[in-house]
Amino acid sequence: MKRFICMLGLAALFPTVLLAQKRSLLVQNPSAFDRSEAVVSVPWSQVLKKGPVDTATLVITGPDGKQLPLQFEKRGGTGVKNLLVLVSIKAKETLALSMASGKRIAQPTRTFARYVPERKDDFAWENDRVAFRLYGKALEGSGEDAQGMDVWAKRTPDLIVNKWYRSGDYHSDHGEGLDYYSVGMSLGAGDIAPFPDGKISYPKHYRRYEVLDNGPIRSTFRLDFDSWDVSGRRVVLTKTISIDAGSQLNRVEATFNFKGEQPLPVAVGIVQRKEPGGQRTIQQVPGVVAYWEPAHGADGNLAIGIIARQTVSRTLDAEGQLLTVMQAKNGKPVVYYQGAAWNKAGRINSANSWNQYLENFKAQLDQPLRVTVK
Repeated sequence: MKRFICMLGLAALFPTVLLAQKRSLLVQNPSAFDRSEAVVSVPWSQVLKKGPVDTATLVITGPDGKQLPLQFEKRGGTGVKNLLVLVSIKAKETLALSMASGKRIAQPTRTFARYVPERKDDFAWENDRVAFRLYGKALEGSGEDAQGMDVWAKRTPDLIVNKWYRSGDYHSDHGEGLDYYSVGMSLGAGDIAPFPDGKISYPKHYRRYEVLDNGPIRSTFRLDFDSWDVSGRRVVLTKTISIDAGSQLNRVEATFNFKGEQPLPVAVGIVQRKEPGGQRTIQQVPGVVAYWEPAHGADGNLAIGIIARQTVSRTLDAEGQLLTVMQAKNGKPVVYYQGAAWNKAGRINSANSWNQYLENFKAQLDQPLRVTVK
């Protein structure tokens, strides 16, 4: 009899728990652009204001009743900081998403980042569109040494970083893409460094890393660099980089620590090719720089782009690179977006389409999706 009463009590409580988790997210798109596979972020504290949530059973569905990919962003901590949801939404549209307890359908992992000790301390990351890497300490002084950000051209939504490193044969295209981008002693595909006295001051390669989040729809990591002398000032650099599913671009926060109140000039760079046929667009939209590389034989064309999120001091050609110069303040991050596209991936096929992608991306940053917990 006691067991029966206990079960009745649980039955009475259980629906209450489920009901407490039923709520909705209203996502508004204020812009004139459709947003396809955009990651929206909701502070976890706002979600909890409506009652407790079991992260193991939380399900978010769209108006059509289909589950949406989600992620609990922790930013390197143990507790949830933000709820991330992958949505597609029309211009000027409002979507009502349902939140409830249920059985969550497994979603594919679409972003990934890792330290690669087996390849001279590379740090590599990717999403379902493109892949990147930065070089580590073990490469310094070797015949393969290079400075800036590398990009891998891929034409598959599958994650390929582990597969390509295992094979060691990623400089040839076997149907998924390849690494043919040449970085050399440059900033490559949108890396950043101090630019005092009109000359790039490169640090040594990163010394420490931490993966803060790793998929399924956003990966974020931090790289720390040892201090070095920049025109008489000791500078310490930390980069925090995020990549979202469905995006051609990374979000980069570069924090420079140094003594004094005098700002430090820093440059985000794109290496330019000597071959004819490259096309570039500078500041057609403020803060946006686009470079469509000349064709690399049968490998096709790579496109590189930068979107600055603070005032640009100037843009210039120097050291074989297209440089976007900004002013860094001590301890305050310089935020920008950088990324790439490959014409053989089939989404962006010309300089004009790349320019349009970057312009739309900036417009969407300026008019972000709005999310309300109901």
